[in-house]
Parts: sequence; structure tokens; C-alpha cells
Amino acid sequence: MRLLEALASAFINTFGITQPSEQTRQRASWFILGLLVVALLIVAGIAVVLYRTMHT
Repeated sequence: MRLLEALASAFINTFGITQPSEQTRQRASWFILGLLVVALLIVAGIAVVLYRTMHT
């Protein structure tokens, strides 16, 4: 969970977002994790499609 909170803090500080309350920071952490998982799934899906297309 600390890694997730560190990622959220880095994101918030990088984009200059006003520091949220602890509850909002936790929600933001889970939202950012969700975005990262979705991005990873999309990249993996594209890789699988390209692999199957090239090896058929």
C-alpha cells in the first residue's frame, strides 16, 4: 500500500494538484492503480494481437 500511496503522492505533486485529505488521497491512489492496470492490460492485449498476427 505504501508504493501505491507514493505513486499517488508523486502524481499529485508532479501535476501541482492541491493536497487532498487523507480519504481523498486514498481514493486517488486506488483510481491511479486502476488506470495503471487498464493501461497494462491494453498494452498486453496489443502485444498478443501483434504476436498472433505475425505468427499465423
